[in-house]
Amino acid sequence: MSLVLKDPKDARPKTYTSANQSRGQRFHALHQNWYEFPDHEALEIWCYTGQTSYTAGDSIDFYISTSAAQYRMEIYRDGAREEPVYRAEGLVGEYQPTPKDASVNGCGWSVSHRWQSPKDATSGVYIVLCTITDESGVEREHQHLFVLKNSAHRPRNKILFVLATTTWQAYNNWGGSNHYEGNCQGEDDNVMSPILSTQRPWAKGQVWLPIGAPRVPIELPPEMGAIPRYPPVEWAYLHGYGKYYSASGWASFDRHFARWAEQNGYALDYACQEDLHFNPEILKHYACVVVVGHDEYWTAEMRDAIDNYVDGGGNVARFGANFIWQVRLSEDGQSQTCYKYFAEQQDPLVGTDQQHRTATAWESPLVDRPGASTFGLNGFHCVYSGFGGWNPRNSGGYIVYRNKHWVFKDTDLYFGDTFGSEAKVFGYEVDGVDFTFKNGLPYPTFSDGAPETLEILALNASGLEEEDHGNKGAVLYAADGDLAFKAEALCGEDSPEVREKIQYGAGQMAVFSRGGGTVFNAGSCEWINGLRLREPFTEKITHNVLQRFIEGPL
Repeated sequence: MSLVLKDPKDARPKTYTSANQSRGQRFHALHQNWYEFPDHEALEIWCYTGQTSYTAGDSIDFYISTSAAQYRMEIYRDGAREEPVYRAEGLVGEYQPTPKDASVNGCGWSVSHRWQSPKDATSGVYIVLCTITDESGVEREHQHLFVLKNSAHRPRNKILFVLATTTWQAYNNWGGSNHYEGNCQGEDDNVMSPILSTQRPWAKGQVWLPIGAPRVPIELPPEMGAIPRYPPVEWAYLHGYGKYYSASGWASFDRHFARWAEQNGYALDYACQEDLHFNPEILKHYACVVVVGHDEYWTAEMRDAIDNYVDGGGNVARFGANFIWQVRLSEDGQSQTCYKYFAEQQDPLVGTDQQHRTATAWESPLVDRPGASTFGLNGFHCVYSGFGGWNPRNSGGYIVYRNKHWVFKDTDLYFGDTFGSEAKVFGYEVDGVDFTFKNGLPYPTFSDGAPETLEILALNASGLEEEDHGNKGAVLYAADGDLAFKAEALCGEDSPEVREKIQYGAGQMAVFSRGGGTVFNAGSCEWINGLRLREPFTEKITHNVLQRFIEGPL
């Protein structure tokens, strides 16, 4: 999610603010310092691991701080079902102080516990549950996770599921800050941090969520004159969960694909985005790579890995959206950097021979590497749909245009049909390219980096500006901040004429081929909600894509 917040040290040009944006800033001001930070006077427990992913057979260190004298640790694999693999009772608790800059420089805790993972462990996501009990017998817990990769090479008839972990970190506000807001420049500020540490726990709700936690899209159309609503933020505030739980994380996105795929008999191997960055060779063992949900932040190395894989004959199924920001990882992988809106003023690579690695939007002239060249669609086309002041009465489904394409085989979908509305599979952030209609069908204009073989299969409306209708009592989340940024930084001028050209568009489902490989892009963060709710058209299309990519043409 690419929301604009308070200007750090007045770095943003004045043209990026407006009356609407001020209202959006007031929304964030209502929740300043809404982040998780240890309280030594409270009974609590926190945990993290030194890495996000390990190879089966590795020894895993846990860094734990708790105000309890003892705690219990349980580990289970979270796939088609929850499979317990480890349990330890009566572990000695230790409170470890947390520095105020933990979100930027890490917690710095010492190792509290160590577990030797089995060499034959199944690749997957493993949940770490740390539990303490208060004097009245009430249990309190914290969830962490790590990924186990396969230790052996696999034949090219399996799927590599790449988790969007750099995006998870961008939204993780544990310890004070994330890439959206926080206290990294002082307790009285509310400023995004361009640098984030991986050496800290995940915010509450990124690993596990109770049934009923709301998703971002509005489920029912608001009545006439209603104020914009943001159900997950309201729910998180009421129940004590991380503010951004619904925007990123295993619990809200990747987990739903993993559970659906494994329950449907697909053999998945797991890896993280960081594995693509540091070990791109991992891709060569697989016929298909899958990315889902919200994968907003990538490094150039990760993109290079995907591009080389597709050119070499690999297939990519992307059931996600919001491909926007280039980030950089430290050599040890323990921190990531993204200057985002403020890169031109703050990123030291600007003006050097490494300017193409500037940590800002891929579509920025500073980088000039549109996301469409890798995944077929761009993240900054027209981002939002179905919540707040972004067309909240949108159907939430796709309108089908090329229903005879192999993607729609045996779906019984007709030209002009809409599918997925009940599950709100279209939203809350979507990707697309500039397009036009010819003879009733959508075609790319190829003005923004779209591959020459790109076919647009389905679409729906989306936009950049959160509209202010002046409804009494309304407080907007982001207003026109992203529209202003794209106009100024990506298009060269924030003027009414430029805004008119870029504020409206459509998120799209698309497919293209390059080299020996093919890329399918659903273009929507919420595609996985159709799998979670077993929406039949979403399921059938997903089956079609996966089966073609791992077995050959249907």
